[in-house]
Amino acid sequence: MLANNLTLATVPVVARTIAAALFIATLASCDGTQTAAAADTADRTKSASPAPTAPFTDYRYESPGKSRKITVSDLPQPFATPAAGNGPRVIARPAGVLPKAPPGFKVELFAGDLPAPRLLRTAPNGDVFVAAMNAGKILVLRGIGPDGKAEKTGVFASGLNQPFGIAFYPPGPNPQWIYIGNTNSVVRIAYGNGDVEASAKPEHIADLPDGGHSTRDIVFAPDGKTMYVAVGSRSNVNDPDTTPDERHRANILAFKPDGSDMRVFASGIRNPVGLAIQPSSGTLWCSVNERDGLGDNLVPDYITHVEEGGFYGWPWYYLGGNQDPRLEGKRPELKATVKVPDVLLQPHSAPLNFVFYDGQQFAPEHRSSVFLTAHGSWNKAMRTGYKVVRVPLKSGAATGEYEDFVTGFVTADGQVWGRPVGVAVASDGSLMVSDDGSNSIWQVSYSGKK
Repeated sequence: MLANNLTLATVPVVARTIAAALFIATLASCDGTQTAAAADTADRTKSASPAPTAPFTDYRYESPGKSRKITVSDLPQPFATPAAGNGPRVIARPAGVLPKAPPGFKVELFAGDLPAPRLLRTAPNGDVFVAAMNAGKILVLRGIGPDGKAEKTGVFASGLNQPFGIAFYPPGPNPQWIYIGNTNSVVRIAYGNGDVEASAKPEHIADLPDGGHSTRDIVFAPDGKTMYVAVGSRSNVNDPDTTPDERHRANILAFKPDGSDMRVFASGIRNPVGLAIQPSSGTLWCSVNERDGLGDNLVPDYITHVEEGGFYGWPWYYLGGNQDPRLEGKRPELKATVKVPDVLLQPHSAPLNFVFYDGQQFAPEHRSSVFLTAHGSWNKAMRTGYKVVRVPLKSGAATGEYEDFVTGFVTADGQVWGRPVGVAVASDGSLMVSDDGSNSIWQVSYSGKK
């Protein structure tokens, strides 16, 4: 267990030096890429590395149906291993290779050759909206053709600034607007069920901090009175007390739907990429990319329900009262207030989007579940993430466990061909998963016993 009285003096100097050097060298490449030569060498040499110590794992031991649980007592000390620089060089999908799912499920290509598809949202009428962040567009996919692929793909809106979040407003069957989270603002566009192309220009709703972690997800409270917006930090662990650029960042912000009355709903959340409302309770949840540079198995990423006014530690603490040694001695009054998230995930796995399954196609044991994408690591010696996981719920609450659900995006020798980002439930109850590595959307359907 990580000692709460850890000081920098107790951390080996060599380990700290190596970790810092590697982390600084890779921080400028936060998209997780590296040179072809470096990636190929890493893939060849590391695939034969020793097995990880449970509950931590890597791509070699990830397979559909495998259950995992990480607790705070499992955490190593900071700098137990050097901070790695092991971002992927994405290759073309090998011939005949498909993602893997549990028995009874099949994975099929639903749409391909898309411009780096990211977040997915299903409209009330069943259309699937796609954030093409790098292209500045929102796409819309409709129907299923005879070949099993999307019947129609179009551009709903373009000329946006790195759009990511998509939310239909007001909540319910008949929305009048689509709200879009640009990297520096929230805008909305008039919308009616079935629209496949915007009929008006975007209307500015609110300004947001720009730069740094760039995704801005959006959801509305069930009563439609509050708009939640996720804004990640600008840095890895810069101190907001001395860094003005971190103002109103690493937070979930709350607004009225017209963009007024901005307030901080929850804080200390380094990069809350995905947001969703739990249908049964109306509670806000988020998925979080935690900090880097402390070693292979620190700090676990997480998914959790979010408490109003809750403080989740960044940058001074993590996962309760564990202090980041790079900010030793700062803000001691906050230590006892740090929330411990519901489900701890593999460190550096980069969870992005998630959805509460509300369809009827899947077997009963899979219906009371959250499905979550993991984009994949760059700050871990052996790759982890690059998959979709299932978080089972019991009486609406997480147990701390999760299981691998869709894997196979990494080859046996460690090369990456796919990176899951968005996930949504289609109108037929299948699961749609976007992948900005192969520029595809995958459909996961179930035909087993119910």
